[in-house]
Amino acid sequence: MNTAETCARGATAETGTSRATQLLLGLSLMLIAFNLRPLFSSLSVLLPEVLQQTSLTSSGAGYLTTLPVLCLGLFAPFAPRVSRRIGPERTLLIMLLLLTAGTALRGMGDMYSLFIGTTMAGAAIATGNVLLPSVVKRDFPKHAALMTGLYTMALCGGAASAAAFTLPLVHFFDESWSVGLGIWALPAALVAVIWAPQALRSKPGAGRAAQRPGSLWRDPLAWQVTFFMGLQSALAYCVMGWMAPILRDRGMDGVEAGYVLSVSILLQVVTCLLVPPLAVRCRNQSLFNAGLALLAAVALAGLVFAPLSTVWVWAVLQGIGQGGLFAMAMTVIVLRSPDSLVAAQLSGMAQGVGYVLAAFGPLLIGVLHSITGGYAAAGWLFAFLGMATAINGWGAGRAILVSSHRPD
Repeated sequence: MNTAETCARGATAETGTSRATQLLLGLSLMLIAFNLRPLFSSLSVLLPEVLQQTSLTSSGAGYLTTLPVLCLGLFAPFAPRVSRRIGPERTLLIMLLLLTAGTALRGMGDMYSLFIGTTMAGAAIATGNVLLPSVVKRDFPKHAALMTGLYTMALCGGAASAAAFTLPLVHFFDESWSVGLGIWALPAALVAVIWAPQALRSKPGAGRAAQRPGSLWRDPLAWQVTFFMGLQSALAYCVMGWMAPILRDRGMDGVEAGYVLSVSILLQVVTCLLVPPLAVRCRNQSLFNAGLALLAAVALAGLVFAPLSTVWVWAVLQGIGQGGLFAMAMTVIVLRSPDSLVAAQLSGMAQGVGYVLAAFGPLLIGVLHSITGGYAAAGWLFAFLGMATAINGWGAGRAILVSSHRPD
């Protein structure tokens, strides 16, 4: 065998190993993403049971459904800093361990554990939300739109699974609502075991040597991306936190309401995968963003006001709109960033400020229900959120890049 043949075989083996490594990384990221949403939809389908079997009020339920969303905003800015010190892989491992512990704590059955566990899990999810776009930008630069679609699909898949299976599992095992919340610690623990070898093999000091980017706070485009993320998230968490209670309040059976929510989220899985690759082929993504925002909001209003016999139609339309909207919110973070460092920074800003803004969505529904005794006011809130999301989505879709500004 001559030298040329040896080199060629070596290059082929190296390419095969590289592809296998990328495939493993991509699958792992999808598994991590799958565990970032059961926290929300598992509580949604069990909320009437929690209200009946505990001292929690409607306003308290609003605070509880808002708490994890608020944590997404409050803890998101810390994720890039931790990642630069110990590396994104190890940061994600710590996130999975914290998520497992927080979700298990929610299953203890008392109010203190429920709120503390929700806070812990919300902090963990904030970290995962911020770092996933950065890792995609770094390791999949030529397939960023496809990978964004895949992991957002996995996010929606986790939410849909929790919506569909939580209440039937509680009924099957004849257990209390607390078991239905705590059981979702199991898949998070399993993924932590799968991810640990990859995380521990990574270089812990890789993030330390990287140059820190400048500030994005003075960039108008960064703010439009941030408001787009926050407002569409407000719609999304209104769906995960309150769609099932709204439908049950209108007379639908609890298990069926969970299935309606699950189908709506499952359709988000499909549009999460299809929309980003289509949108990146266009000159800009403004029309995609605005159109999806209006579709999601109109469908939500239909679930509140339209006859109950049409609920499946509105659930399908809402899933299509919301799934594409969420995928585009994550995609524009990648598309508007010149490199992975800025992507992590923009992701931290968009999700830090955005999720604090988003927290007011489910909170307002709980407060409005407590004041009015019904959900009619929620329909008008959905209309307002949809219009505001469309306006900012139009700006965030422009084909330009954000600019980091150094302090004077």
